[in-house]
Amino acid sequence: MGDAADAARTYAALKQALGRLGFARPGSVVRRFMRCGKRGCRCMAEPPRLHGPYYDWTYKVRGKTIAMRLTEAQAQRCAEWLRNHRQLRAIVRKMEVVSLQQTDRLLRAMAQETPGK
Repeated sequence: MGDAADAARTYAALKQALGRLGFARPGSVVRRFMRCGKRGCRCMAEPPRLHGPYYDWTYKVRGKTIAMRLTEAQAQRCAEWLRNHRQLRAIVRKMEVVSLQQTDRLLRAMAQETPGK
């Protein structure tokens, strides 16, 4: 019975961890420095002094990339949400493993109780 009790405790702890997460946002944030392309601009000099930093959040929806330009403050907040999203996915993966193990155990037990056909 220890396995089932351990699994129940693990699953309960994972559910609590989910409840402690804040907002979650998928995707990624990149910090970029870019050239504007204007002749005579400092970004075209040698060595170039690029414009920026610029922050962009990107995410795929049905195969299309969605992008949003962010301020530095928005990028910092978004980074927190991205971390939460990674944690969310990791917790759910662990919950799936525990669930599969326990439901397999329950199905095997049911098969032993039920007379074969």
